[in-house]
Amino acid sequence: MFTDPVLSPPPPTPQDPAMMVLHYYQRPGAESVPVSLLRSAQAVLGGVRALHRELCYNVSWTGASPPNPQETQLLHWLFGCPLESGDVATESFLRPAPTDLLIEIGPRLNFSTAFSTNVVSVCRAAGLGCVDRVERSHRYLLQCAKRPTSPEEDALVAVLSDRMTEQRYKEPIHSFTVAACSAPTWDVDVLAGGRTALERASQELGLAFDSWDLDFYTDLFKRFGRNPTSVECFDLAQSNSEHSRHWFFKGRLLVDGKEIGESLFESIMRTQESSNPNNIIKFSDNSSAIQGRAVCSLWPRDPSRPSRFEKRTSTRHVIFTAETHNFPTGQCGGRGLCVLAPPDRLSLPPGYPLPWEDPALPYPQNYAHPLQVAIRASDGASDYGNKFGEPVLAGFARSFGQRLPNGQRREWIKPIMFSGGIGAMEDIHMRKEPPKPGMLVVKVGGPVYRIGVGGSSASSIQVQGDNASELDFGAVQRGDPEMEQKMNRVLRGCVERGKANPICSLHDQGAGGNGEGGGGRAWGGAVLGDPTLSVLEIWGAEYQESNALLLRPTDTALLQCLGQRERCPVDVVGTITGDGRIVLVDDLEAPVTDVVPVKPSGKKRPIDLQLEDVLGKMPQKEFVLSRHSPALRCLCLPPGLSVGDALERVLRLPAVASKRYLTNKVDRSVTGLVAQQQCVGPLHTPLMVGAATALGEQPLKGLIDPGAGARLAVGEALTNLVFARVTDLRDVKCSGNWMWAAKQAGEGAALVDACGAMCKVMAQLGVAVDGGKDSLSMAARVGTDIVMAPGTLVVSAYAVCPDITATVTPDLKCPDGKGALLYVELCPDRHRLGGSALAQCYSQLGDCCPDLENADTLAACFRLTQQLLQESVVSAGHDVSDGGLVTCLLEMAFAGNCGLQAELVAPGANALEVLFAEELGLVLEVPLRCLPIGHTGPLGPQSLVRLRVNGQEELARPVGELRAIWEATSFQLERLQASPHCVEQEERGLALRQGPTFTLTFDPEPGPRVAILREEGSNGDREMVAAFVMAGFQAWDVTMQDLCAGEVTLEPFQGLVFVGGFSYADVLGSAKGWAASVTFNPQARAQFEAFRRRRNTFSLGICNGCQLMALLGWVGGESPQNLEGRCGAVRPGVLLTPNDSGRFESRFVALTIEESPAVMLRGMAGSTLGIWVAHGEGRMRFRSPEVLAAVTSGGLAPLRYVDDQGQPTQEYPLNPNGSPLGIAGLCSPDGRHLAMMPHPERCVLPWQWAWMPPAWRHTMEVSPWLRMFQNACEWCLRHPKGES
Repeated sequence: MFTDPVLSPPPPTPQDPAMMVLHYYQRPGAESVPVSLLRSAQAVLGGVRALHRELCYNVSWTGASPPNPQETQLLHWLFGCPLESGDVATESFLRPAPTDLLIEIGPRLNFSTAFSTNVVSVCRAAGLGCVDRVERSHRYLLQCAKRPTSPEEDALVAVLSDRMTEQRYKEPIHSFTVAACSAPTWDVDVLAGGRTALERASQELGLAFDSWDLDFYTDLFKRFGRNPTSVECFDLAQSNSEHSRHWFFKGRLLVDGKEIGESLFESIMRTQESSNPNNIIKFSDNSSAIQGRAVCSLWPRDPSRPSRFEKRTSTRHVIFTAETHNFPTGQCGGRGLCVLAPPDRLSLPPGYPLPWEDPALPYPQNYAHPLQVAIRASDGASDYGNKFGEPVLAGFARSFGQRLPNGQRREWIKPIMFSGGIGAMEDIHMRKEPPKPGMLVVKVGGPVYRIGVGGSSASSIQVQGDNASELDFGAVQRGDPEMEQKMNRVLRGCVERGKANPICSLHDQGAGGNGEGGGGRAWGGAVLGDPTLSVLEIWGAEYQESNALLLRPTDTALLQCLGQRERCPVDVVGTITGDGRIVLVDDLEAPVTDVVPVKPSGKKRPIDLQLEDVLGKMPQKEFVLSRHSPALRCLCLPPGLSVGDALERVLRLPAVASKRYLTNKVDRSVTGLVAQQQCVGPLHTPLMVGAATALGEQPLKGLIDPGAGARLAVGEALTNLVFARVTDLRDVKCSGNWMWAAKQAGEGAALVDACGAMCKVMAQLGVAVDGGKDSLSMAARVGTDIVMAPGTLVVSAYAVCPDITATVTPDLKCPDGKGALLYVELCPDRHRLGGSALAQCYSQLGDCCPDLENADTLAACFRLTQQLLQESVVSAGHDVSDGGLVTCLLEMAFAGNCGLQAELVAPGANALEVLFAEELGLVLEVPLRCLPIGHTGPLGPQSLVRLRVNGQEELARPVGELRAIWEATSFQLERLQASPHCVEQEERGLALRQGPTFTLTFDPEPGPRVAILREEGSNGDREMVAAFVMAGFQAWDVTMQDLCAGEVTLEPFQGLVFVGGFSYADVLGSAKGWAASVTFNPQARAQFEAFRRRRNTFSLGICNGCQLMALLGWVGGESPQNLEGRCGAVRPGVLLTPNDSGRFESRFVALTIEESPAVMLRGMAGSTLGIWVAHGEGRMRFRSPEVLAAVTSGGLAPLRYVDDQGQPTQEYPLNPNGSPLGIAGLCSPDGRHLAMMPHPERCVLPWQWAWMPPAWRHTMEVSPWLRMFQNACEWCLRHPKGES
């Protein structure tokens, strides 16, 4: 089946020798096939015995002749493994038998992928200028009992590919040229055809115009006396869509024949009247901001060139934004918070049934399966955050699907992907400058792709499925986090110029695409990533990695300099004319070469409108609504149902169960600015808690009573937020995001009631809304049914934290061996089960749900808890929410790995009502003597959880046993996204673990120049700068672009730090692109070699930097000059390869420090400390057993992952990647060069640790890891000429 083909390059193509596609195949086995993929193929075709996969790199070569031998060797090195030979060839390794099937799947050819962009950048950095595109395809060899039929082939292709982004290659690619042309702009003949012509255009273009729109625009263009172009119609549909204009929230509403006194938007804005006036920005610009404080931070002296970081004090405000992406389930991506609401039927593997799921409910065949949504949507968010360098810190996961008593089906057929972000804004940059004639319109960011075309108007469709599926395809979003990061570095560079910031006004590209920014005269001057794009698509596509800004012409050179340094496109695309018109010139037909604001006579104008007609005030739409009383049925639970049996179900419900399958694949420590993330306690248990921001949503209660659901969402947000000290309850502001099928019968009125209830309770509490979004097309057609999603309000509360260490986590601490438990009931003596997890687990909804009857009680509780935090009285705290009081108590015990005893008295209520009702409340652990409901302890997985209700013991089981049930659903999902044997190790080990043992052998105590070097895609530089500055260094911001361009040399520096991240997105392997830019750029290579040879220098490589140092041979074997291999590259002694688990791992692990020559670890040997890891390729693979033996015997592996007893381990997840002997870091024989996968720079302050022994946290001002950086500074000062 596998053969070793000849390695010679293919002959040149006679037809076009200057443009050929070369094929480089990687030997099967280099990338294993996931077991889940084989199972999926077998589910389609039972005769599939085995599945093999090889990668093929399809290289567009523009040279006049094929690659020469040296170029061929270089390409083999790039596409192969540095420890292997013969693993890359120009002919396939796969040899199918007559009954086998070979399927090649690759990206759609009409646009270049983010993968290609990064690989081309690597090739150019390595000197291969003739490479202009590289796409990777997967070639699957399915060994079959008999040859599959054509329909079976199609079914297998559907399983092996993503139809949104991929296609089948029936033969090897010979050209990337697509034989398609862009669609022309055409006129819609409104003057002759009237409303009918516009209606036809709406259907063809997917504009979702309703009757009001059709009348309005028909009259508008008749008044103009001309026909609109197709581009103008499209632009108006996006700019004035439900998503952009919020017609429903701003409309005139009549409910049951009675007009509502004000619009919903006006009601929401009035919440500001009862709250403190601390908003700096509200209800504008896609984000909100509240008054911040003066902070001291690190700024580069000149962000446009290599420069030293310096401390500056400035006023910085807190900003918040939240987005909803609730497209059909073809969408699997997102940014920021990893949260989703898929349909109920997750259909987990055989042997793990969820009895409340109804397999009889049909599901659309053209939508991704709910299980795929749960995994792939979170994968998309995780991967985006990891590569962009954005921590993913909070969220929710909920599933639901039922037929209600009236026969109506409610389910998230259209799922919710909610994302939000919290950030900062300089006070001096708070206000945009008004547009002025002569200002330039500039696009910063990636090329234009056919992405999100019509996404805005898709939000106006009442029922998903009523529009053409190809229009859905065009509206789907796809992301490029590397480009997003480069774009944001350019913008950050502008911001860090302080008062000299060149940006006059900035706007993100979102709904409506380029047209949404609006204003002035524009032409299609942006770089196209897809040559087949029409003018309409260029203007209206919502590709996300792009921003528009206004710039004075005198600042153009500065902005382009910043773009060049960060390798980010900067394109001038238009000018501000000041005449109140928006004019788009089609430069595809008549190229524009100047930026002078003169009339472009003779050039086609796809858009020529008054801005007032596009973005001006428009008449209100009117909505006639009626209330429909829900058909409810009293909850009827099985007779004799015990608490234990109920827990067996409730603890497995996705909304209640462990979210480990979500949290451990996202980087929760990047930036070093995270004071509290969602995994707590000694075992790093995933519990969702608030810090400076918190979420609340209760859609299932809203099915019973929309007002109660809204009040509970507000209450949940505040009971999550309460455990972080904030300035004041009235300073809390909220984003309100509404996902509702508002245009369906009864649902609009339900939304009105929910909004009214939210506004009223916020006024009583003194909190306010300052922004949000609405997505009101939450209905989908399934056969002949219209299935509505449960109406969902997500309340995102945020506030300023005056002391980031004044937080409390849910893990029980057992102060003095036995903490007291307090239960704070916000609705005393109420135990309503409607809309609860218990009801859902028995396929019911109920008829009476919890509510927030008294807002004053919640406000008083919030303020008292905040006072207790300030006085350091509370040791642990958690809110009562999904799963009820029993789940709250158990989650606290799971996280603390300890038992508890509780006695609950509730006359007139049974045990199920007391324990599973989801009434708002808090549970606190305190060390004080009081009147508690119980106490905590002892520690350990065998400790009992005892619960008594009204004198009757209802539960007495070991905490480890109960936690295993709570973790079970997550581990089942983990098996579908990580290596099953790793998941089994973690599940088995978790049942026995006591918690890590940290030891300290030195006293931590609270110059020289160090270059903090970053490459395209690096994201760990700022926290590294902070650590070195804290230790006394002069830290400089240096990029590989600076070195390669000769802007700076390494001569002035004693220290060189290679930071973490995803250089070139690690497209060819970890740090492979970075190594290529060092190895094959003569100037950079000479700089690095000279630095390494100087005896007075040291280097540190973290994560991606560690991977680089291994590839360069600076650690892990002999001297690099003795290791030179093919094409001049080093043949390393060690290579960092994919984790054993097969996926990215974000963990807080225990690391022991052993005796070694490492300069930075002097005096630290014998210590065992907690530390963050965040990587996908961290397993150390040594070239031979002899190399490994030499490294360990020479003391060159000073850092080891250890178990709870402090012994080096390979057990997952204590060793997160499977490195032999638990090796986590390597040093050079002279100790000057240290490379490690964990992140000490994210752990230099105690609040950055996910968990720390309480005695340490109370006494330490700085973390023990700061000693590393202090050691480096001391060594530089003591040995300015190096050690002898």
